[in-house]
Amino acid sequence: MPEVDVLYSDVKFTKSREKANGTVPPSEDTTYSEVKIAKAPPLSTELIDPQQQAGSTGPSGATLERVAVVVLLALLVAAVTGLGYTTYKNMQTTEQLQKLKDDNDALKKNLTDRTCSKIPCIILKPTCPIDKTCLKCEAGWEPFGEKCYYFSTQKSTWNQSRDECKNQGADLVKIDSKKEQIFLDVKLRDKMEVAEDKFWIGLTDSEKEDEWKWVDGSPLNKSLTFWNGNEPDNWRGNDEIEEDCARMGEKGGAVGHKIWFDRRCEDPNKHICEKSAVEGEPKCE
Repeated sequence: MPEVDVLYSDVKFTKSREKANGTVPPSEDTTYSEVKIAKAPPLSTELIDPQQQAGSTGPSGATLERVAVVVLLALLVAAVTGLGYTTYKNMQTTEQLQKLKDDNDALKKNLTDRTCSKIPCIILKPTCPIDKTCLKCEAGWEPFGEKCYYFSTQKSTWNQSRDECKNQGADLVKIDSKKEQIFLDVKLRDKMEVAEDKFWIGLTDSEKEDEWKWVDGSPLNKSLTFWNGNEPDNWRGNDEIEEDCARMGEKGGAVGHKIWFDRRCEDPNKHICEKSAVEGEPKCE
């Protein structure tokens, strides 16, 4: 602790006296006392900066403003960065979705082309031959190969059935292959309600017995026949009417798809019409 200067001073105190009668005495008693006074060190001549003093207790207003601006800028940069990242991801997602759509369209086109050229036309609507020229059938007609087939729901004689087919630009069906026979056999199994619910086809020997011909005048190929059992038997019954027209169908099917029967042409039966498919748009649907 720094030394301090000490001052000494003599102080004189005078004691007053009063007589009982109120007169002042001619002399006063004096008392001496010593007083010691410590001399304080001089104040420093250096001045304290008010701003520096204020800064020692906390941040100034200007400093707080700068900090607030920096924080706001940082938040703004973060927001802009986040928005930019989100926009970038959205663009990536959109591009991926577009790529998936393009890939899906290409796959569908590829499958369509392969279907037209490799899958049998029996399962296609409209039918598509190997050359990819699409053929279509009218409503109510069923496709097979390059032909369309109509299965009637009403019964009529053989000649009436043929007229009905002609009115639709067709004729009674002519069977040219085993595949066509199988197709018709399978279809009739679903369409027949009872065993006798059979269908006329375009085959007859009405001109000359046992010389069977198709409606287009061509003779029956004996290596491509599907007579059932002992058919044709030309059973006449009691009225002696010959069985000169052919019908087909077996509800439960038959071995070798042999479901042809000869029948009297005047008996009512359902029928199958056949005509060529019409050319449509060059693509498969």
